[in-house]
Amino acid sequence: MTLETYRRKRRFDRTPEPPGVVVRRPRGRATATSGRYVVQRHRATRLHYDLRLEIGGVLVSWAVPRGPTMDPAQRRLAVHVEDHPLGYYAFEGVIPKGEYGGGDVIVWDWGRWTADPETRDPSKALEDGELKFRLDGNKLRGAFVLLRVPWRGRKDKWLLIHRRDADAVGGWDAEDYPASVKTGRTNDDLVARRRSKRA
Repeated sequence: MTLETYRRKRRFDRTPEPPGVVVRRPRGRATATSGRYVVQRHRATRLHYDLRLEIGGVLVSWAVPRGPTMDPAQRRLAVHVEDHPLGYYAFEGVIPKGEYGGGDVIVWDWGRWTADPETRDPSKALEDGELKFRLDGNKLRGAFVLLRVPWRGRKDKWLLIHRRDADAVGGWDAEDYPASVKTGRTNDDLVARRRSKRA
């Protein structure tokens, strides 16, 4: 089962996040080798970006502190976090202070992901610690790899790397493109709009 951790950490009478439903993953079946993806810019205790890939009926998720990049020379730490429900794909909003993940969230990028042709089962590839895939989104494009790395005995630390291909761009920084692909608003715009509604 999945989404149990996601639901346990949140109080849905206080947060605007979608509750989702607990999903039972079938055993012994390969998951789809493509699906939707979303990257959310999330200003919580610290600014980070949340990469989410649709796999097995949920959004498998990583927090990327410095944001994704299309520069192959830059490796980005990605911390594997709890699965999120598919309803989170389009979520933008302000999670109240004091709640888990409290802060403002925008849909920074979205599109489709496709596993590398040699990857028949993305879930198995993640278990093995290496997933090669392509992103085709509004901002991110090209071949990426998620690679689990030893980190003080913990298994939830990964690297997100853009592979060297025709879409690679040296010096590419997510912070140069701050607006939501869903609404065109920035995190600051989202907070200001919420304040104006309260006034």
